[in-house]
Amino acid sequence: MGAPTDKIPKTQKAAVVRDKKVAIEDVPVVQPSDLKVGQVLVKVLYSGVCHTDLHAQLGDWPLVHKEPLIGGHEGAGIIVAIGEHTDTDLKLGDRVGIKWLADSCLKCDYCRQGYEPLCHQAQCSGFTVDGSFQQYAVSFARHVTKIPEGLPMDKAAPILCAGVTVYKALKQSNARPGEWVVIPGAGGGLGHLAIQYAQYMGLRVIAIDTGAEKQALCTKLGAERWIDFRQTDDIVKAVKAATPDGDGPHAAIVTSASGAAYEQALDYIRPHGTVVSVGLPPDAKVSADVFWTTFLEKQLKGSYVGNRQDAVEALAIAASGRVETTFRLLPFANLPDVYAQMHDGSLVGRVVLDLWA
Repeated sequence: MGAPTDKIPKTQKAAVVRDKKVAIEDVPVVQPSDLKVGQVLVKVLYSGVCHTDLHAQLGDWPLVHKEPLIGGHEGAGIIVAIGEHTDTDLKLGDRVGIKWLADSCLKCDYCRQGYEPLCHQAQCSGFTVDGSFQQYAVSFARHVTKIPEGLPMDKAAPILCAGVTVYKALKQSNARPGEWVVIPGAGGGLGHLAIQYAQYMGLRVIAIDTGAEKQALCTKLGAERWIDFRQTDDIVKAVKAATPDGDGPHAAIVTSASGAAYEQALDYIRPHGTVVSVGLPPDAKVSADVFWTTFLEKQLKGSYVGNRQDAVEALAIAASGRVETTFRLLPFANLPDVYAQMHDGSLVGRVVLDLWA
């Protein structure tokens, strides 16, 4: 099982985070003979870039990551080696994805119910273990996801986190076909995929973001209403007015990394509506009026990342052609510039890095 499909080099290019700075460096490659039981070595061809990667670099989450750290958790590649004695149906040459959830025990109460991201033993790619911003990445056989044939590897990469995350959040919203969902941050990497998965699920979309470029993207992808938050004095009033009965949307998928977006969502969501928390603004707090939240039966749900089945479903939908990522394909060396655009909010859609360009 451990025999590689091609000659494995001794060194590789990797993006290494130290002291809140990232640099492309030459680092050692884990050799097939050094893989542990349950591990696989993936030749990473492409990796998407996620806001979580930026948070890991900046260290602005209330969580501790390993350091030095190789980030990345949207890696699409090919299995080139499998640890000896690993029990798996994976084969050398299989196309697989490395996701945020790198591993979990699969035995605890959370894992048994499909809440694998909540496992106390969970490992996270590009955070607690090195991720996909390297040409050869070690991952775990039971959590890498096979990429469907016919779905190009570069297009698959963003689905592995952004796609899975918003698909799972929409499921969590319990919104039904024909109902309205509002997506703050609709023109971003998460939001533009959320529009498409919402469309696939038969939902009607109100997009919130700013700028003509993002408006054009959201409209093209099927959003029926557009609200520019920089040109709108009263977001709550505008969102309610965007729904036919004026009561507001049935669900909100907050992909924006703005604390204000959460406060607004709890105000404009209709009675018995659900606000799903996805974006993670640092140090943000949510304040809700207990009386009206109870009286109007409003709900706030946290939605972390999807489980293994969510990943399979999200990739299958993308492979069917119903969801397509808007992204720019850039050389690996451009990662620091991508982080800068993410930080100032100017990034449109998603970026995928070619690890070998």
